[in-house]
Amino acid sequence: MNSIAISVSRLRLASRSGLLERLPHFISLAKPRVMALALFTAFVGLMVAPTRLDPLPCFVAILAIAAGAGAAGAMNMWYDADIDAVMARTAMRPIPRGKVSKAEALVFGIVLGAIAVAALALATNLVAAALLACTILFYVVVYTAWLKRATQQNIVIGGAAGALPPVIGWAAATGQSGLEPVALFLIIFLWTPPHFWALALNRTDDYARAGVPMLPVVAGRAATTRQILIYSGLTVLASGLPWGLGFAGALYGVISSICGAVFLLLALQLNKSVGADRRAAHRLFVFSISYLFLLFVTLLVDHNVGSFAPTRLSHDDRASASPSAARQSGATRKSCTFKVREA
Repeated sequence: MNSIAISVSRLRLASRSGLLERLPHFISLAKPRVMALALFTAFVGLMVAPTRLDPLPCFVAILAIAAGAGAAGAMNMWYDADIDAVMARTAMRPIPRGKVSKAEALVFGIVLGAIAVAALALATNLVAAALLACTILFYVVVYTAWLKRATQQNIVIGGAAGALPPVIGWAAATGQSGLEPVALFLIIFLWTPPHFWALALNRTDDYARAGVPMLPVVAGRAATTRQILIYSGLTVLASGLPWGLGFAGALYGVISSICGAVFLLLALQLNKSVGADRRAAHRLFVFSISYLFLLFVTLLVDHNVGSFAPTRLSHDDRASASPSAARQSGATRKSCTFKVREA
């Protein structure tokens, strides 16, 4: 009996040890860097909304959106395991290395996604949960399974999934959408093509070997740099919308103008660069990350130290709010009359 008990104990310890050893690989499946961007932009969308969640549902909402992004990343790696194995940039991912099986990645993604959507619905509202579910499905089904291998516009259309987190954050706080979150959506949506095309310019051989029709592979460098310049200009224009619509102040207007000028300058330099110059594309790629971060940080600062302080509502308050009150709240936002924070 003692020997059986010892064997069972050793088996349990070995199982736990194996799970702990594999945990980093499951975390990698969730694409932590992509998750961080989605998490940050969703957090800003939630915090700049005219109403604010209580701390607990706010914390749950952030975790749920992060989990949803991780679920989408895991299912993306499940579907793309074949091309990940032949690309230098992705060959060290868990599935190509044999650290996690495709079946495990799929189950992990589905379960994590289901938990994320359910948690967001329970902590906030059905609108936010539905948006999160649609975002996951769009990224996995529309972008990963269809567009990515079918068209050179894959990243343009597929970028909608990455642009939705601030809309989800706003909906989690308010139970609805509006012009403000749409403006944030447009910034990320238009930012996505120049960001990823700048990366793809220096990874053309990788994408060609995997059979992914990224724009540099299909249309060449010159056409890609022109498109990057065009989308960079559109991104800068869209970045002025928060100030133009009145839900960002002078600080945001100044920072977005300065960053936009730098963004356009780097895009112009890339457009004029020769094919052998990899530095211009890399500079734009690196700055594009800082650009988005600075815009959203400035917007967050504007709404927390300026005169755009939101009103705090509990989950019960929002659930019991009448449709007429919601419409009145929307009208108040559109007229750009935000409640001033009391000293």
